[in-house]
Order: sequence, then structure tokens, then C-alpha cells
Amino acid sequence: MSIENEVKRFIVTTFAQDVTPDQLPSDYDLLDNGVVDSLGLLRLIAWVGERYEIPVEERDVSPAQFSSVEAITAFIADAHTYV
Repeated sequence: MSIENEVKRFIVTTFAQDVTPDQLPSDYDLLDNGVVDSLGLLRLIAWVGERYEIPVEERDVSPAQFSSVEAITAFIADAHTYV
């Protein structure tokens, strides 16, 4: 499973049970559209850190990096580039 699909599956399972991963566009703004709220953002960041072994507490993390599946996938790829 690709990182993008895995992220979509987590978001749908955790925050948007009324859609399937295939129905969630990669560029859909999760924050502006209310799919992920501030507490959900913390949960999402923690999951990404744990799942992809990224020490998020040591990185400068902004909400924009978690605003869409595209942004999250780029964050993960970038973090693994600098490991």
C-alpha cells in the first residue's frame, strides 16, 4: 500500500467514516473543510510520527503540512529525505 493510500485510510477511518479512501481527493483541505479539528490535528501528527518513525517533536511542524493528504505525503517524504 502506498503512503498516500495509507494516509487516506487513516483519515477516513478516524475522521470521515462516511467516505471511502477512493472518494477523498488528495488535495482536499482537511482543516478548512472541518474534517480534522485542532485535537484531530494533534492525533494525526502523532500517528504520522509513530507510523513513519518521524520524531515530530524535534521538527518544526505547521498545520499547513497536515492540511491535505498531498501535504502529509510530502511531509513524510521530506522527513525521510533528511533522516
